[in-house]
Amino acid sequence: MIRLAPDRPGLATARLTLRSPVAADAARIAELASDIGVARMTTSIPYPLTIAQAADFLARMEARDPAREAIFAIDLPGEGLIGLLGFHPNDGPAPEVGYWLGRAFWGKGYATEALKAALVWARDPWNKRFIVAGYFADNPASGEVLIKAGFLYTGEVQWRWSMARDDEAATRMMVWLA
Repeated sequence: MIRLAPDRPGLATARLTLRSPVAADAARIAELASDIGVARMTTSIPYPLTIAQAADFLARMEARDPAREAIFAIDLPGEGLIGLLGFHPNDGPAPEVGYWLGRAFWGKGYATEALKAALVWARDPWNKRFIVAGYFADNPASGEVLIKAGFLYTGEVQWRWSMARDDEAATRMMVWLA
């Protein structure tokens, strides 16, 4: 792991770099997340995602409390940013992890690799021992990523709003314990 600063972690895996996103990432984020196949598998990405909306998101993340929330840009050498992964506060007792990758990067193990590295960081030095996650039931590939990273099913299904779908979707909840 490479530490850039206490509130701006940087991580390296065999194939990826996880780093703090910067304002210059807005165009790439908008490009990748403006795919309906990507956006509809998230709760908070509108479709289409504009560069201005991506820039607003990045500005909110820059102002976050790093003790409660963390965000990583997932970089692949030769490609640059391929997605995002974040730990966000929620109404429950633990942060919730969410992630997405551009469609061209699906099915290659990048999400699992990034999530495993981020969970090591979440455990130490971020000192989190309990992380929750949910995935839309019609996205079993995301469930497989979570299982490979060590998450377990809770048995709970929540109905969560998806901005891109403009509708609720059944969400299977999972938990990771350090």
